[in-house]
Amino acid sequence: MAKKKKSFLLRMDPDLFSELEKWSGDEFRSVNGQVEFILRQAIRKRKGLDKKDKN
Repeated sequence: MAKKKKSFLLRMDPDLFSELEKWSGDEFRSVNGQVEFILRQAIRKRKGLDKKDKN
């Protein structure tokens, strides 16, 4: 069975949302997709999955 995405309400400053809209448009994503992308990057960084090889 496929996992269902969890939905929740997110309130943010209108200026921040406007910047997020511009950024998501530049990268051909929806605002929701951009938020999810940014959060995934942050989680990967927090877990140390984005460390570059030191060779």
